[in-house]
Amino acid sequence: MLVRFWGVRGSLPAPPQPSQIRSKISAILERLTPADIESPASRERFLSSLPPWLFGTVGGNTPCVTVDLDTDNSPQCLIFDAGSGIRELGNAVSRENPRPTQYRLFFSHVHWDHIQGFPFFGPAYDPSVTIDFYSPHNNIENSLQGQMTSPYFPVHMDSMGCKKNFHFMDDRVILDGVTVSSKKMNHPGDSYSFMVDDGKRRFIYATDTELSTEDFLKNEENTRFFKDADLIVIDCQYTLGEAIEKYNWGHSPFSLAVDFAANWGIKHMVLFHHDPAYNDRKLYNILQSARWYTERMNISGIKLTLATEGLEIRL
Repeated sequence: MLVRFWGVRGSLPAPPQPSQIRSKISAILERLTPADIESPASRERFLSSLPPWLFGTVGGNTPCVTVDLDTDNSPQCLIFDAGSGIRELGNAVSRENPRPTQYRLFFSHVHWDHIQGFPFFGPAYDPSVTIDFYSPHNNIENSLQGQMTSPYFPVHMDSMGCKKNFHFMDDRVILDGVTVSSKKMNHPGDSYSFMVDDGKRRFIYATDTELSTEDFLKNEENTRFFKDADLIVIDCQYTLGEAIEKYNWGHSPFSLAVDFAANWGIKHMVLFHHDPAYNDRKLYNILQSARWYTERMNISGIKLTLATEGLEIRL
């Protein structure tokens, strides 16, 4: 099971601003010494010594995460949400040989940042491609069509040449022996988490959720879905102070997400759905704060990772 990240921001795309890029270049030059540019090897050592918020970027695209599975029948790609990151996924698969001809696309909900990239998903225009759409929301087809009608967009969804199959997802679906389950979470308009179980590993995609006491209860439903998962990608949009100010906005602070992962014995937690106002340095500071929090609270056994575009995690 390979989990890949194509878009990690929430609310709206947030490309780096020119001032942020200039600030990074300035900070790098301040660290540079003549010895660092004496040879190609010394330059590589210097670059590898830079903190991640300087060398690279978290990324500015809205949510899109894929899970690649090797099944008995054939490899398959599960896509979770179609934010602007799905365009990058389409660009990547266009370079593959042979190109995939089937995709299974799951929608957590239909807020704009989770569907806005679909009109730019290149494989959807290929007649040899089949896309199966799954969602616990019964209006997903209308929502996708609605954003591709005049005056909002010049190309209607009917112009996409792929074969489209829409499925209402009630609780769970089994695909080539792999079970994908859904669970409604606390978010305006309802957002659903998804759990992928291939019989060996369990992955949870839990974007856009404002965690509450109900999510910590050790009842049968929660236990079946969350307990001992290998990896969870979870909404960590806020700090605790911001979460208090934005109560009922539908997003969680990173500290509560850590408590949640510890409560359920989850092995690896990825901080996801980053606030579009946060720059790379603040996001890496949040990751460090989350790690400090685990130390202060004597929480062990959880690996913490910051979601970045291009990140790959193999389970």
